[in-house]
Amino acid sequence: MKHIPIIQVPIEEAELALFEERRKIYPRAQSGWFSSRRWILVLFTQILFYGTAWLNWNGRQAVLFDLVARKFYIFGLVLWPQDFIYLAVLLVISALSLFLFTAIAGRVFCGYACPQTVYTEIFLWIERLVEGERNARVKLDAAPLSVRKFSLKFVKHFLWIILALWTGFTFVGYFTPIHELAIEVGNFTLGPWETFWFLFYAFATYGNAGWMREQVCKYMCPYARFQSAMFDKDTLIVTYDSERGDPRGSRNKKVDFKAQGLGSCVDCGICVQVCPTGIDIRNGLQYECIACGACIDGCDQVMDKMGYDRGLIRYTTEHALVKKLDDKAMWKRVFRARTLIYGSLLGLIILLAAASLAMHLPLKVDVMRDRGMPKITEMGAIENVYRLQVMNTRELPRRYSIEVAGVPGAVILNNTAIDLSAATTKAFPIRVRVPANVLPAGSNRLRFVIKDIDAPEVNVTEKAVFLVPR
Repeated sequence: MKHIPIIQVPIEEAELALFEERRKIYPRAQSGWFSSRRWILVLFTQILFYGTAWLNWNGRQAVLFDLVARKFYIFGLVLWPQDFIYLAVLLVISALSLFLFTAIAGRVFCGYACPQTVYTEIFLWIERLVEGERNARVKLDAAPLSVRKFSLKFVKHFLWIILALWTGFTFVGYFTPIHELAIEVGNFTLGPWETFWFLFYAFATYGNAGWMREQVCKYMCPYARFQSAMFDKDTLIVTYDSERGDPRGSRNKKVDFKAQGLGSCVDCGICVQVCPTGIDIRNGLQYECIACGACIDGCDQVMDKMGYDRGLIRYTTEHALVKKLDDKAMWKRVFRARTLIYGSLLGLIILLAAASLAMHLPLKVDVMRDRGMPKITEMGAIENVYRLQVMNTRELPRRYSIEVAGVPGAVILNNTAIDLSAATTKAFPIRVRVPANVLPAGSNRLRFVIKDIDAPEVNVTEKAVFLVPR
């Protein structure tokens, strides 16, 4: 057997090979088509998140997930634990939407709507506002501690913490009525669970958006790891056109760069400086890329200054780049069978869910027969006792009638009409009597029909068992 020499590697070198110390990224501010759209989504999502919690509807909070009372209010809709199926449908819709958007345009959700991206953008805006642009921040961090440096860092972190606390407060405000929560916070009477989630969410926002930033996208987010399974050669991705751009190199604007054997890339590094995850898109598609398009805006501006055509870095597909497809041919391949199937399934599920919610009855009934033996009266009639759990999901008090059907001569001896307060559930004992010799001994089927007296179209029929002693 041939002898294979063993190379001894010093421990220090092995550690350096396996561990890379984090290099702080200083994203450069960028304007352009993609940056503008990203900020529009940032503003939209934050107005929606912070504003919706304060909206009122019918004298209560418009959107409130009251876990204690087990009621979930979404404007005029009131959902109960029995409506858990809608949560499952929402998760299915979210998953299919993610599959569809990823198959069409890669990690576009990460770049524009992911909370991590959104809050990182906001925290970076505060950082730029306090410490200045990219070069100023780099110099400030490299400078020794001084009164100015301490003051700027203090102001930045103070603003970060205020925003994080307000975010945590708003989050808890969707589970505890936000007006009551504000009073409790002001009076320092916040409960233990509210305190925990308030501080936990604030800490997560401060830590993720202020300190960890791209580390969350690169190492903690599972989506970055399995996204490649949803990509193919017709997925739109942020791509550097190496055939047009290479060889790279600096040059004078007035000189013919083609005569010098250069490509369109002036090797300015703007695409790296604006990237929030610090990658060089010119090295090809990388899992760290969140498809935000900042490098496209930066490169286009450089191309404009040099008088070159835009699109050296652009959204395109691998097939379009290799086969030189025009936009029409590229988009035709983007909307392929795979995306059409995802879109059709998504549309069908949304349509069915919307129809189900539209036909959602504001009345729910459960019938349970009393475990005791049936009662036999002096005249030989049989009585069974039931417990009707009636739920009024409307936000108005309602009156319901209760009837029994399916058994000749069956009558209800009590509670033939019941009243329920708005959005409440209550149990009612019901005594049903059947004349002698009408039913055979054993189990017999009957039905309870519960109707809204003011709206007869709202009715529920529930099956039950009527026992006759042998």
